[in-house]
Amino acid sequence: MQIAYRARDITEAHIVAGLLNANDIETYVGGHYLQGAMGEIGAAGFSNVHVEDEDLYPARQLIAEYEASNRVTRVRERNDDRPDSYARWFLLVIAVLAVIWLTL
Repeated sequence: MQIAYRARDITEAHIVAGLLNANDIETYVGGHYLQGAMGEIGAAGFSNVHVEDEDLYPARQLIAEYEASNRVTRVRERNDDRPDSYARWFLLVIAVLAVIWLTL
């Protein structure tokens, strides 16, 4: 078996393993016990997804597609300014109403 993916945490490793299993690639997720040694601290870099040697190339292709779609989603989230602008306008209206109420 070879490492197809090095995950940040055990949850991400299982997500990638589920993706590969759904595409008929058998996986083994390693690093459960190493991560537990750190306690409640979010240990990173100990979780790996292993696949058979002959499945390594198709697994890495699927993982590359997963990572590409994940990057697009994160970029969209960062560029969405609507919640911040609505909050700013709401706070401005509240401040103006408070000033008016205090002057009466």
